[in-house]
Amino acid sequence: MAQCVQSVQELVQDSFVPMVAVLCSGQAEAVTRRNNLTFAQLLRPFCRITSEGHIRDPNNQLQVVKNLRICVNNVVTSASTPSGNLSPARRRRLNEVVLSCQPQEGAVSATVTAGDYDLSFNDHCLKASAPWYSAWRDTLEEVCTSKHFTATTPWFEAYRENFLQSMPASDHEFLNHYLACLLVVSSSETVPVEQFLKLSQEQHRIQHSGEYTKPKWFIPNTLKYYVLLHDVSEGDEQKADSVYEDMKQRYGPQGCYLLKMNSRTLPAEQNEQIPDPWSQYLHRNDLQSQDQLEDVPSAVSSSADENDVSAAEDHGSAETGGEANRLEDHPLQLDSVSSSGSLQALGAAHAEAKKPARETDSASGGHGACLTLNDHDHIRQFIQEFTSRGLLPHIEKNIRQLNDQLVSRKGLSRSLFTATKKWFGGGKAPEKGVSEPKSTLGLLYPPEAPELQIRKMADLCFLVQHYELAYSCYHTAKKDFLSDQAMLYAAGALEMAAVSAFLQAGAPRPYPAHYMDTAIQTYRDVCRNMVLAERCALLSAEILKSQGKYSEAATLLIKMTSEDSDLRSALLLEQAAHCFINMRTRMLRKFAFHMILAGHRFSKAGQKRHALRCYCQAMQVYKGRSWSLAEDHINFTIGRQSFTLGQPEKAVAAFKQILVNDSRQTATQQGAFLREYLYVYKSVISRSEVNLPQLPLPCIHSSATRVYFGHERRLAEGEKQAATHVSLDQEYDPDLAAMWCKLEEQLAAAANRGVVPPNFQPSQCYLNSQTDNLHHPLAVVEEPIIVEVMFRNPLKVPLSLSCLSLLWRFQHESERTEDSSGEFITNEGTLAQEASQGDNVVTTETIPDFHLGPEETKMARLRLLPHRTGQLNIVGVVYDLAAASSGDTAADGHQKSEVMVVRGKQDLKIQGPRLNQTKEDKMFVRHGPDLRLDPIITPPMALMEVFFLQFPTALLCGEIRKAYVEFCNVSGVTLCGLRVASTHPDFFTFGSQATTPVTPLSPNSAENCSAYKTIATPPGSSGASETLVSAEDFSPLSNVVDIPINGGILHPGESTQLPLWLRGPDQEGVHEINFLFYYESPEKGTKISHRVLRHTVFICGSRSLSVQASACCSSVPPQRGPDEDGGTLVFIDVENINTSEAGVREFHIVQVSSSSQRWRLHKCINPAKENDCKLSSRERAKLCFRATPCQPPAATSDAVKLFTFADLNLGNERIVSSATPCGDFFFRCRWSSESRQVEASSARTSSGARNSSLAAAEDKRCDVAHMVKKCNELDLNLIVIWKAYVVEDNKQLILEGQLHVALQTVGKEATSLTPKEEAQEMVLLKFKSDLPPPAVLPSAELYRLVKTNMHYPETCTHAFKHNSICVVPVSLVLSNCCWTQVDVVVDLRHKTISSEASEVHSAFTWVGQSRYTLQLSPRQVTRLTLRACFVQPGVYNLNTPRVLANLAEQGASETSQQSRAAEQSPALIIINNDSA
Repeated sequence: MAQCVQSVQELVQDSFVPMVAVLCSGQAEAVTRRNNLTFAQLLRPFCRITSEGHIRDPNNQLQVVKNLRICVNNVVTSASTPSGNLSPARRRRLNEVVLSCQPQEGAVSATVTAGDYDLSFNDHCLKASAPWYSAWRDTLEEVCTSKHFTATTPWFEAYRENFLQSMPASDHEFLNHYLACLLVVSSSETVPVEQFLKLSQEQHRIQHSGEYTKPKWFIPNTLKYYVLLHDVSEGDEQKADSVYEDMKQRYGPQGCYLLKMNSRTLPAEQNEQIPDPWSQYLHRNDLQSQDQLEDVPSAVSSSADENDVSAAEDHGSAETGGEANRLEDHPLQLDSVSSSGSLQALGAAHAEAKKPARETDSASGGHGACLTLNDHDHIRQFIQEFTSRGLLPHIEKNIRQLNDQLVSRKGLSRSLFTATKKWFGGGKAPEKGVSEPKSTLGLLYPPEAPELQIRKMADLCFLVQHYELAYSCYHTAKKDFLSDQAMLYAAGALEMAAVSAFLQAGAPRPYPAHYMDTAIQTYRDVCRNMVLAERCALLSAEILKSQGKYSEAATLLIKMTSEDSDLRSALLLEQAAHCFINMRTRMLRKFAFHMILAGHRFSKAGQKRHALRCYCQAMQVYKGRSWSLAEDHINFTIGRQSFTLGQPEKAVAAFKQILVNDSRQTATQQGAFLREYLYVYKSVISRSEVNLPQLPLPCIHSSATRVYFGHERRLAEGEKQAATHVSLDQEYDPDLAAMWCKLEEQLAAAANRGVVPPNFQPSQCYLNSQTDNLHHPLAVVEEPIIVEVMFRNPLKVPLSLSCLSLLWRFQHESERTEDSSGEFITNEGTLAQEASQGDNVVTTETIPDFHLGPEETKMARLRLLPHRTGQLNIVGVVYDLAAASSGDTAADGHQKSEVMVVRGKQDLKIQGPRLNQTKEDKMFVRHGPDLRLDPIITPPMALMEVFFLQFPTALLCGEIRKAYVEFCNVSGVTLCGLRVASTHPDFFTFGSQATTPVTPLSPNSAENCSAYKTIATPPGSSGASETLVSAEDFSPLSNVVDIPINGGILHPGESTQLPLWLRGPDQEGVHEINFLFYYESPEKGTKISHRVLRHTVFICGSRSLSVQASACCSSVPPQRGPDEDGGTLVFIDVENINTSEAGVREFHIVQVSSSSQRWRLHKCINPAKENDCKLSSRERAKLCFRATPCQPPAATSDAVKLFTFADLNLGNERIVSSATPCGDFFFRCRWSSESRQVEASSARTSSGARNSSLAAAEDKRCDVAHMVKKCNELDLNLIVIWKAYVVEDNKQLILEGQLHVALQTVGKEATSLTPKEEAQEMVLLKFKSDLPPPAVLPSAELYRLVKTNMHYPETCTHAFKHNSICVVPVSLVLSNCCWTQVDVVVDLRHKTISSEASEVHSAFTWVGQSRYTLQLSPRQVTRLTLRACFVQPGVYNLNTPRVLANLAEQGASETSQQSRAAEQSPALIIINNDSA
């Protein structure tokens, strides 16, 4: 709770002090008026006795009186009847006191301790059941360290002091009755003694005539003290001394005093410091004379007279607003929202509150100007003499007299003191209960009643700090009053008995708080005297707080709040709130709630500044605790109070909080908040001339801001389809962005001789929160910059934005420096005045109207067009804000008030990504820059647009379609270096200059034309047409393709069309194919080295044909010469797997071509002699071809890889497979397949590591396997070309396509369908390598080294009668199939035991040499002549020789690895007998 400057004991003692009246003559008043003071005012700073005083009690015990203070007042008479409430003049005075005592603004608050309040408290200080406990610690520290929190409440202390001093005198107690009267006469009087006599008679008349009810006197025999006032500067000192001597003779030395003053003869110099102890007392006027000023108007009476003004306001609101407006008195009830101009009334109240306050006496000049420090001492000495020699002996004398009277009347023992000590001694606690009174006020006692005498004696003892005797008397009087049902007297006795018990030294008995509770209840409910009840509550609360009983004190203070006094209720509620925060278990929410209640009552009492302070303190507790309704109410009240007090900036900040936070108010209430805010905001911006202030609505998600550089994509024109490029309508995909970046790197490397430039930065024409924004983006002059800003309306009412535009700052390139200290150009000043002077630098587009629905999130696209190069910073948005004009209509249907429109701005502040690189970054929260809104404007750059014509969306697998692409240079700069990269390089081709057939110039002339180059063939030709082609004749095999435009450049405004051949994917489904077009400017060294254009298409692939092919060696003997073998048979299975979803009726296989460096298709073996091969749905055809090795290339072209294209057409036309597009797609598909194989092999190689101990054996075995594999390699690529007939729109269309099959190995089947990737099997990890296995090649593989053929007559007729032996010559042809020397052994002694051979005769023998050993050179063919001897006719198998082959490099030691060269089919010969 708020700390008091003085202790509780001092407070209570100063609240009840001896009262002394003053009667002055006219000349005496004139003497004191020279110092701008009355005599009573002159004495006030010196009314505290610094030395100890002494009295003796009725038992003659010496009692010490310490720090005694007396109260000196002028005598003011009144005949009015006292009431139980303060007069309106006193209320106004108390309001002025509180109003004049305000907390210092801007003062730095330190951590304070109030009572046992400690900021570093432990966990047990708060209830563990509170789920938000941990958050309350921080809140408590904020409350105590905030600038709004104060350890003391001086306004409350000033109110309490003035209230206690302004207590009206009452008949039931004597504490405020005058004990003595000072009669003051000037020494300049003619006969001073006569003036003393007149004043004495006047005092007697006032006290005993009965004409006046005020002032009241303590005892009939009032002490008269005679003071002779001598003006040293003007009076006769000898006369004064003589008069004083006469006074001592007449009144005694203890009853008079000579006070000399005004010793200063010369006026004070300008630099001389004159002490002024009266200023701190004179801000309070003489409260005893306030009854005479009841009819005098006060400066703050219109807002601070609680009873009259509050009642009038309540009455007026009831008449105008009915039942609804009466709810406004509740502190949590928001103000009426029916009128949008309600703050105008607050403005009028604010002007009224600024009226000048009433001038005080201090305005007329200084005080004590004629007094010296010696005069101060004289006055102090006078008070000391009066108190010690006059007042205290007078009180002691009256205590003895009253004690004697009471003893004699009641027949008690000699001393009441000894009796009460016997009855109530021993520390016995007073009884806890008091019976309920049966009557209201009870009887009135006469002045001489014994009960009043006891009370009078108790009050005298209390005034001189004899608290033990006072408590005994109060306790005795309390019982008498209760027995007589005199409730007002009883309540007073209970109150003072409790205070006396508390003030007793050593605390012989506990503080009887129930006495105070009973007294308060009696004052308030029975006697209807709120003034006495308030005094009792103030004293009891301070006593309870001093004992640490904050909960009881808070309860007591809250009970004293009522509707009759808003100021009192506000002060007591504030003190109760401080009690809650000082409790051992601190109650922060109760503190905040009662501060809200106190602020509400302060506001009703006209104390606007105190109300604002209370709401600000409470806001610290409610803020950030998800109590949105409470926050809205507090902020709304703070805004209104601030506006009333002439603080519109603070009002704007408070209203801003209501609108920014997610409010749970109704739409009507939010609309009222918005109108109030706009009204206050408009009053603020009316003072601002240039700079636009910040607006809180609508909310802007700065991190969601997206920026697009360049023109928006042009829509399709007729049949032209524009490139998709980048659009703000697209969602950002990080994987796609990485893919585009990879393609751009490939293009940049291709343009830079295969190396990516060191300063390469990927093009970013679209920036958002997920892109790399660490570098300044580059924009081009005269190309728009589109900024997409996300607005969110947090309210339930619509918002209307108009004149919405971007706020920017520009620095010309010539003025840019490293420290960015150049001169900036901004459009803020022009936008504030809605002008357009900045259009010559940057053209700013303005959106005229932009509406946001209730709780709607909406994007706004704002454009800038830079006209100069330099640095551009987009700093915010500027707009006019207005509440949408829905609702708020009067009964007659007209709009109540005009729409309030204000102009302001909001900054776009984007926080960069969190840094996490260094140790410091990880320890602290650091963010990098985000420069998406700070582009650098560069000089003009080439700009290209791409259009596609006849581009399909669906293709059959392998289908060939011709389309056209158009390139347009829409800029004023020449472009060159046109390239394109794609994720599917085998999907398209532009053809090559050498092999591209003549194509139509326009797409319209290309209708019903074949995409292939065709040649008519004669009907009788059956052989293959061969063409030798180099791979270099086609475009380079890579992901990057150079676009063949004429001259390699496009001039400004120029456009060109190129044919583009497309081939359907080999797999069915939807395929996403991405193109990235790349181009440059001829000028080098620019900031933008190149530009790119993106295009994405989706192709739906449908199934067409499935081609499977295999090859096997032919055993047919060569026909052309001894250097040729019999070739290889190639079998092709073609199946129609189309499901007719594309409307395809049937497929025609029109041609089969081959492409290889070693083999070629030689002839088609077709037993049926049918040229046309048609396949309907699910039909299959089998084709057989003979393949022969190609002729070896000439020695001059060894460095060039030449491919032999062989075409075997099955119709009347031959398609040139070596020309575009057939050859292009063949090479592209071959390159893509090889690239995938290389990537797979490199992945397998990198995944496993070889042991060094196995390296040699593995290498050796691999060499042998490679050699054997080389013998078995075929490397024959087949191209199956087909046509399909489709009926579409009653028109028959011809579709063409080609499928590729790569035959790599003899005996292994290949297919045109891409095999699905299978998951890699897991392999166990071995920590210890096994021993290397022997490098033995399987014997089944060695026969591939040598190929054998036997040539002999099929039949032989022999006359066995004439010659019993028949010898037949047989030729054995041996062919070396590999490119190395082979050792061959032919053994004729071997006998076959196969089942096939056992079915024929085997009784023949080879004659001549039985074993041949020879060495075959690479690719050598040799012939051995053998002779077979038969002895009888029959069918014989000649295939009995055993042929062993081995590599010549392996040596003789490897003969164990030799094997049969082949398990040939039987070679049968028929031996006939010639019987003739």
